[in-house]
This record gives sequence, structure tokens and C-alpha cells, in this order.
Amino acid sequence: MRIPDGTRVRLREGCQEGVIDGLTELVVGPGRNPDGRTQYRLNFGDQPRILVAEDELLVLTDAEGLVLMLKKKVELRRFMTERLRAAFAADRFVPSA
Repeated sequence: MRIPDGTRVRLREGCQEGVIDGLTELVVGPGRNPDGRTQYRLNFGDQPRILVAEDELLVLTDAEGLVLMLKKKVELRRFMTERLRAAFAADRFVPSA
């Protein structure tokens, strides 16, 4: 399952938080998503975007355990939370700071 654009995530190393800003198929280096050809683009706001593989990401949640997504209604966030939790291990979800 692909992590949707607009989902807030944290890097496992360095603990930087950003937002998924799409996928790119022009990848270099060993870290790739399970499809073997893409990486996620991460937007950190004032810094240049970086490319990361799915395994390097933790999905941020709110106090109720719902996935944090930019400008999305709670119903969609509930739906995406259920789908992502079915696809990823529980330790991939962390509360936002």
C-alpha cells in the first residue's frame, strides 16, 4: 500500500518530520520502496525535498490514533488509518510531538 500524499511522517533516523509529496521513479541508491522502482518525496517546508524509501518512515498520528494528513476531513483520515494499519506493523505509527 502506498502512503498517500499529504500524510505527515517522521524519519526513523534524525526524527525530522515532513509531509509525503508524491513518488519518484528516478531513484538512485539502494533504498527503494517494495515496488523496487520508487522512493517517496518528502517536503520539510523550508528545506529542499528529499527522497526516502518506505522503510525509513514512521507515520504520525494524533491523540486518537488517526493518521495525520494535511487538509483532510476526519472521515478520510479514519479510512486511511484503517488501510495503513492493515498494511504496516503497529510500530510504524507514532504520535505527533
